[in-house]
Amino acid sequence: MSVHADVNRRRIEELLRLHQEQIVRRWAQLANASSEELTELYQALLTALDEGKNDFADVRGLLAELSRARARAGFAPADTARAVFGLKEAMYEIVEVDQEGVEAARGFVWFSRLIDDLGLFTFETYAEAREKIILDQAEQLLELSTPVVKLWEGIVAVPLVGTLDSARTQVVMEKLLQTLVDTGAEHAVIDITGVPAVDTQVAQHLLKTVVAARLMGAECVISGIRPQIAHTIVTLGIEFGDIVTKASLADALAHAFKRGGIHVSGGRDTRIAIRAESA
Repeated sequence: MSVHADVNRRRIEELLRLHQEQIVRRWAQLANASSEELTELYQALLTALDEGKNDFADVRGLLAELSRARARAGFAPADTARAVFGLKEAMYEIVEVDQEGVEAARGFVWFSRLIDDLGLFTFETYAEAREKIILDQAEQLLELSTPVVKLWEGIVAVPLVGTLDSARTQVVMEKLLQTLVDTGAEHAVIDITGVPAVDTQVAQHLLKTVVAARLMGAECVISGIRPQIAHTIVTLGIEFGDIVTKASLADALAHAFKRGGIHVSGGRDTRIAIRAESA
């Protein structure tokens, strides 16, 4: 750095220290943030400038925390970037009225570039934090959209809603197999009533899930085969082999009862009596 450049920079540092309270207050207004939130960041910036080593690691660390906090709070990217760029405008108002105008103005060019770099870092950190939040939320929604419920003693069901892709199939397999281990169930019903369409890829995913459950010793039934889906399956020539398919979840449950030796008797207006065949 040349002698003149060093003088210009030092003048900016002097102004930052002399007018700290005024700059932070104005910065908070421009950034729509509290003065307390920005004071720590301002102090870290002054410390980095005082040391003269151009080491802004602490400043970047605080900016990263600010970016992640704002991403979680739902702030827009522009608002987050403005929280940093607002310091330039607040500083420029001081430079405009400084008596040593030439030095301050030249030093402001350097200061502006510094804040631009920090602002870009903030934006990048915000984008990364926001992407992670979206991925975490997608995983949580995927977990919620693939529940495994216990229908009866020894009978579990997986009601599927929406498109079945490779990632979701993996989640379905893991949750179904874990439930089979936890409950000791011998019958599993995979209900696709909420699946809008079944193509070759979806059929392959279903078959993989059935095979995985069979390896755990559970018999699988696929329910929710609507007329449109049945027509599509026949048209595509999809073969389910010896896998039992039923039109509704009720039919699948009745099949599981029968396979489990459970008989349900009674009319619509009578109580249901259930008895299990002894081995």
